[in-house]
Amino acid sequence: MPAAGRRSADPTTDSGLLTDDQGQALLARARGALARHLGLSERPAPAAGSLPAGPRGAFVTLRVDGELRGCIGALTPSLPLPELVDELAVAAASRDPRFPALTAGELPRTRIEISVLSPPRPVDSIGGIHVGRDGLMVGRGPRRGVLLPQVAQEQGWDSEAFLRHTCLKAGLDGDVWREWAAGRDDSLEVQVFSAQILREPEP
Repeated sequence: MPAAGRRSADPTTDSGLLTDDQGQALLARARGALARHLGLSERPAPAAGSLPAGPRGAFVTLRVDGELRGCIGALTPSLPLPELVDELAVAAASRDPRFPALTAGELPRTRIEISVLSPPRPVDSIGGIHVGRDGLMVGRGPRRGVLLPQVAQEQGWDSEAFLRHTCLKAGLDGDVWREWAAGRDDSLEVQVFSAQILREPEP
């Protein structure tokens, strides 16, 4: 199954991109993990082969008939990417608190999207955030909110709206970023990252 829409959100990270074949293999691996989780297959996970062996952050997003059905990710994992994708695919199908668990009957109508992330890096001003290229992580203490680059693009947000919604995702007031942007709050952590997005094609 081909990976539709391989892209990097930041040209400076191209050396870390997966190839088309690797993207196909990672999407197939995620689908296999879902099939095993739902009792539709007993086939073991394939060998990682040429997939990157080191840990990489990733998110797995599931859509059923085009509607969001689950999204779970990890920015700084300890697992190699193939094993992480296995875990995230199952978690997106069964542990996203916004949705009921995915059923076996829904799997044929499910499309998988994998976002393979660059390491996050801190920014100290709103000018360091580029909508359409960057994803955002905002944190204060134990609270963390993460939104992928494609979210801001799909919603038509500018940098301010992107910051606001990421703060809300972290459980913070949507305007706490303003003190950070003015240089008066160093307790708010703002980081950006890029993503290579792998999508299964529509049927």
